[in-house]
Amino acid sequence: MIDLIAPLVSVVVPFHNETDNVRPLYVRLRAALDGADLRWELVCVNDGSRDGTLTALISLQAEDARVRVHDLSRNFGKEAALTAALDQAMGDVVVPLDADLQDPPEIIPEMVAKWREGFDVVNAVRRTRRGEGRFKRASAFLFYRVINRLSSIEIPHDTGDFRLMSRTAVDALKLMPERRRFMKGMFVWVGFPTTSVFYHRAERRAGSTSWNAWGLWNFALEGITSFSQVPLRVASYFGIVVALISTIYATFLLVRTLLFGNPVSGYPSIMVAVLFLGGAQLMALGVIGEYIGRIYEETKQRPVYIIRRSWTGS
Repeated sequence: MIDLIAPLVSVVVPFHNETDNVRPLYVRLRAALDGADLRWELVCVNDGSRDGTLTALISLQAEDARVRVHDLSRNFGKEAALTAALDQAMGDVVVPLDADLQDPPEIIPEMVAKWREGFDVVNAVRRTRRGEGRFKRASAFLFYRVINRLSSIEIPHDTGDFRLMSRTAVDALKLMPERRRFMKGMFVWVGFPTTSVFYHRAERRAGSTSWNAWGLWNFALEGITSFSQVPLRVASYFGIVVALISTIYATFLLVRTLLFGNPVSGYPSIMVAVLFLGGAQLMALGVIGEYIGRIYEETKQRPVYIIRRSWTGS
């Protein structure tokens, strides 16, 4: 039975070049959580911003001790910054939130209510995605369906990082030591009783996203290689298929030679065969290389992030 005393809600937010969104995010969050009589803290991680984001965060922390600011030594990427924020959170429940205000902090009290019912994880599922182009919507639609076909875990469709996790779930997540982190998969992998709330995703309030087509492709590749070995199996199966085709073709050539002699083969067919086999080999080596590269990163045992300085009011 969950204690009905107001829990401490840790809202964790990675920031990268989000100067214009710092104060609006704080204002909306304060209104939503103070209005629900919840104790809360805002854990901000500055991920190597090049604008005035850090200055704005420090100013905010000076006004409200519930705001805690951690500045990373450089830009480590969103997954690392989110990991840093989760590590610093002290709440009974933890809510990752993007700084762009596309995900509304106003539904956090509803998520806390679900937690009180006994759920350790409350996913925030998007009903609509405003302000996103056709390419972004189509790529997101395709990504969730492809990765769920390839991996052993089921990542909820239309669900980002925005969710509520109990302290038990967060502590379990912190036991996962990998350096190459795909947080959406890690959130699901730890398990625990899960439910969902639904909302309409708004447009980005200010600034522009740092995600482009290349970044989205690498993000998808990270997710697939982190939680699936199917690409390796596909490379193996493809090699077997090519070997079978080659065996069949070699048998055909042998029979034809025995029956009709040995006519000189054409140059184009030889080039096609060589280029096809060469391409197949390079593709398989590329798949293997992706996994070996990730093994190499893990063996170096470097920290996921480095905090340069913190402002916590204590």
